[in-house]
Parts: sequence; structure tokens; C-alpha cells
Amino acid sequence: MTDLVLLPAVDIQSGQAVQLVQGVAGSEKTFGDPLAAAQRWKSAGAQWLHLVDLDAAFGRGSNAEITTAITGQIGMLVELSGGIRDDASLTRALDAGARRVNIGTAALENPEWCERVIAEYGDRIAIGLDVRGTRLAARGWTQEGGDLFETLDRLNAAGCQRYVVTDVNSDGMLTGPNFDLLTQVCARTDAAVIASGGVTTLEDVARLRDIDGVEGAIIGTALYVGNMTLTDALAVAAGANPEDLS
Repeated sequence: MTDLVLLPAVDIQSGQAVQLVQGVAGSEKTFGDPLAAAQRWKSAGAQWLHLVDLDAAFGRGSNAEITTAITGQIGMLVELSGGIRDDASLTRALDAGARRVNIGTAALENPEWCERVIAEYGDRIAIGLDVRGTRLAARGWTQEGGDLFETLDRLNAAGCQRYVVTDVNSDGMLTGPNFDLLTQVCARTDAAVIASGGVTTLEDVARLRDIDGVEGAIIGTALYVGNMTLTDALAVAAGANPEDLS
């Protein structure tokens, strides 16, 4: 068993840290200053931060100044997501200091570009697979994006080294991850998989730790509303028994 990498999430909308329910605009809970949120997760011991520009993901604006400032100041490994769809946005993210960028919509709408940057940047590129059932969602989860497994096969052939797999129906719902989906994806690829959506309890973290192929997990709402502490989650990710922490 290897440690599970935890990536606490800071999702930014209109300059504020928020958490959405199933990615639906208007469902958000607001949690204040994004930099303060990131600093809180750093203080709790996280090495990685999952930083998302929701306005860029939805194509309705940009929080690039904020994400650039956080990436440059926070002293964490940053996985940056939201609106990275061309060379300019990719270069800006990497130049800002992001260790890794998460490409979602462009992997579906511009596959030739996506395959080129996978070849060029290697493990600094992760592909976000946002899933409803076995269908993919694009444009901030507002549009249909094709079949999950056909897309996965294509990206495997292009040499993708890491996928961020989000079950849209679980995201922000505090109902637990879609373990079946994650197991199916891991069986279909040799690439690393990061689980996203629905992580609610320390037991969820332990189950994800034990899935062969799942390298990490993104946790958002459960941390913000206090279902668990990041300190306890990191301990379980490193092998602790959840029952010993309750």
C-alpha cells in the first residue's frame, strides 16, 4: 500500500472561494478569501493544492490574477484547473508556477492540441474526465462531451500520464465517491488516477487509498463544512485507521 496524495480544493468564483453542488451555478456556498483558504490547507500539512478558476471553466470570466498570485505565494505544489484551452492559457499557468495543469474541455473539443501538449509537457499535464454515468461533460459540465471509455482509450494512446476523474453526480453532495467508476477507469489505464467528487468521510479516504491505480484524491466540501479535518484525512491517506481517529 502506498500513501494517497490529498489535494484540498480551492474553487474560485467572482474572487471568492466557493463550493458548488454538482457544478450547478447558483448552488454555491461561499467561504471567503481564496488565499486564506489555501493557507489554511497548507498549515494543516497539505503538500498539494487543487486550484480551480470556475469562471474560466464556465467561460464567463477569469480569476487569473488571483490564481497567479496564489500559485506564486503559497509554497505548495499547485494543480491548476479551469479554462486552460490553448497555448496562451497553458503557458500562463505554467509560468505562474503551477506544477501541473488540468485540461478538461480542450481534451474533448481540441484533441490534436491536447495530444501535442501531452507529448510536450508530460506529467505536467493531467486530463480532467468529468463523468455522468459513462458520458463526459464539458464547458463547466454544461455540455455533452462523448463516451468516457472511447476518450480514455484515445488519451491512453496519446501517452497521458494522469487523469482527474470527477463523478459530477457526487460532486459537492457529501454522498461518497463513485468507487465503481474509479475502479473501472483504473482497470482501463496504466496512468495515475486522481479521484474527485463526493469524498465525505475518513472511511472514504481509506477506501480510495486501497484502490489500485488511484494515486490521489481531491477533497473540497467535506473540509469546508467540517465533516473531517485535513489533518485526520492526511493521517488516513498515509495509512492510519479511521476508527483510531474518531
